[in-house]
Amino acid sequence: MVTVQHLAMHMSDGIVNAQTSVLFGAIALITLGVCGWKSRTELDERTVPLAGLVAAFIFAVQMVNFPILPGVSGHLLGGALAAILVGPYTGALCIAIVLVVQSLLFADGGVTALGTNIVNMAIIGVGAGYGLAVAMYAVARRRADGPPVRIIGLIAFFAGLIGTVCAAMGFVLEYAIGGAAPASMGTVAGYMFITHVLIGVGEGVITAVTVMAVARARPDLVYLLRGQRAEVPV
Repeated sequence: MVTVQHLAMHMSDGIVNAQTSVLFGAIALITLGVCGWKSRTELDERTVPLAGLVAAFIFAVQMVNFPILPGVSGHLLGGALAAILVGPYTGALCIAIVLVVQSLLFADGGVTALGTNIVNMAIIGVGAGYGLAVAMYAVARRRADGPPVRIIGLIAFFAGLIGTVCAAMGFVLEYAIGGAAPASMGTVAGYMFITHVLIGVGEGVITAVTVMAVARARPDLVYLLRGQRAEVPV
């Protein structure tokens, strides 16, 4: 029997049934295909090497766990960070590549659960985090000279936090559809929400610090800033 304490964002094999794994595997493949097509509008001579660096950075940092509660630890998901720096479509591909490598080479996350993990972290996490970042930046840029770097950091913090929580809720949905073991959905949802709010705080801090460092040194490399400015007529 699977207890709530054994549930985590990097789902292992057997947490959801085969039908649910196949369903979300198909969703992941279709969505990543769309991201691959759309990423052509985000990639240029600046973002191609940056995307590789972002994927490598997220891969390295995901290997480091930080304690949240007794017996519970978390690590960077990186969805909001990748989307803010290189764009949502390219960011989703970066996270998906990291998850595939971790699953196949390091046994971090089950192979049959790869589709659900990609949906949660590379699609839901990226989409929710970047969507919030865009909305907050649209409000902040009303200043004539644009928002200062500390405001960009605040936007990145909340994008990382919300992206993490939404990714966790994606797991709750998948477990509700095809959980392989009986469990109270209220207990599962409550546990995932509370722990991932705490994990999201750590995610937000790492995201904010990284984005602020890049924004100070090379603001032209931050996709969020470039993408939103492109929409404003000169």
